[in-house]
Amino acid sequence: MARSWWGWGNVEDAVTGAERAALTRRVAELMPGADLSVHEPPELAALQVPAPRIEPPKALAQLASRDLADRVAHSHGQAFRDVARMLLGRVEHVPDLVLRPRTEQDVADILDWCAPAGIAVIPFGGGTSVVGGVEPRDTTGYAATVTLDLGRLNQVLEVDPVSRAARIQAGILGPALEQALRPEGLTLRHFPQSFEFSTLGGWLATRAGGHYATVHTHIDDMVESLRVVTPAGIGESRRLPGSGAGPSPDRLFLGSEGILGVITEAWMRVQTRPRWRTGASVLFDDYGAAVTATRVIAQSGLYPANCRLLDPLEAFLNAGTPTSGGVLVLGFESADHPVAEPMRRALEICREHGGRAPDGVRSSDSEAEAARGGAADTWRSSFLRMPYQRDALAAQSMIVETFETACTWDRFDELRAAVHAAAAAAFASLGTTGVVTCRFTHLYPDGPAPYFGIYAAGRWGRTPEQWDEIKAAVSEALSSSGGTITHHHAVGRDHRPWYDRQRPDPFALALRASKAALDPAGILNPGVLLDPAPVA
Repeated sequence: MARSWWGWGNVEDAVTGAERAALTRRVAELMPGADLSVHEPPELAALQVPAPRIEPPKALAQLASRDLADRVAHSHGQAFRDVARMLLGRVEHVPDLVLRPRTEQDVADILDWCAPAGIAVIPFGGGTSVVGGVEPRDTTGYAATVTLDLGRLNQVLEVDPVSRAARIQAGILGPALEQALRPEGLTLRHFPQSFEFSTLGGWLATRAGGHYATVHTHIDDMVESLRVVTPAGIGESRRLPGSGAGPSPDRLFLGSEGILGVITEAWMRVQTRPRWRTGASVLFDDYGAAVTATRVIAQSGLYPANCRLLDPLEAFLNAGTPTSGGVLVLGFESADHPVAEPMRRALEICREHGGRAPDGVRSSDSEAEAARGGAADTWRSSFLRMPYQRDALAAQSMIVETFETACTWDRFDELRAAVHAAAAAAFASLGTTGVVTCRFTHLYPDGPAPYFGIYAAGRWGRTPEQWDEIKAAVSEALSSSGGTITHHHAVGRDHRPWYDRQRPDPFALALRASKAALDPAGILNPGVLLDPAPVA
């Protein structure tokens, strides 16, 4: 299959035909009067892209690509503003070269070339960043910019079935990782929405959130040790189940977004593939009661694998379920024992708060998927198609994007109200109409991770700027209401203003000092987490 140069995923999987017609009808009902004319992306040859400013050394020439499509595809991530700009032909920041190392030594050699030459290096996994994390936007003052694509470092190198761990290269994509572990009866069980097109290294560098709604919510929880190439040398932490020996070296690089070094491989904690699964869709008539039931489950010690609360609008738009109080998509799984009892208790909690499961409980006692149906199945299918549908609507002048956060339970009502008010004010300022949806992606005993969706009628040619205004308004609302600027999408360049205010000043000093020690020339991913600081 061919990857899209301007949008999400594979060209062959784009929204077309009857699917597009049905999507357009739903949006037209929601946004009467919106101009939903379809605009096609420009031809690649028509893009104004400057020629590369550098040539690689002879020893690295075989690793380098100056192909136009390659450079453009590595110039942006997969946020709405990226897609909208590509549709308009606004290719503003393009790497001079794309370098694909074959070995860890290649990575070290590339950094050794770039550091003294003052060439900015953008580490790149699958390119699914939605926060400007792989865009060479802040490279003024550098001689050139190269993208370091780790896609060739894509193997599971070793499996330790006794300890249940695997040594995995950072450039492996999610499906290939799972396929390599399957013969051993093992799984990493980390399934972000970007799973098909994102890499282990990307997950680690951005502290990605994955499959589990509780307990193992982030990739951090699955790391046993890391190996990282920095301009100052190569570091590898010791394989241990836990250690109290000072600050964790792994934690320094988890979430560092490529500014301190390039993660080349990791020992990851894996697990036996689940055998028992059970799932249910619980409908509520009152949203407040649904939130309370979800909180009680989060604090119960039941630890469901899936516990995603969709508010009424999210349930209707993406699961086709009309309900005044929302839908709780609930699931348990285990490789060791049946999970009927925790499901029974979770449904009992839901009933105590007015919830009901009209489709009953779906169960499986084999590795085969449990029988599916109802709102949970509809929403799951929609979840996988959302990025493609987002691209289709972006080509029809719609603003369709998400932003996510986490907060303590006592702040959720205030935060949700602030987000709705900020978005409504932004819609009014732009002279457009729009709606906001909400779902919980992950849960903790002390708070949820709300994930908001924006659907607004835009004006063709101005949708990137319109989204930027909405994004700034809701980000201010999140920050002022006690939420984090990001729960699992990372900081990148887009979240910098709010991240700088969120982090403690002493920590900022420590991060700058780490950057100076590990990347003295300041070449790695300039503008992410810290201001660019090229050294002449």
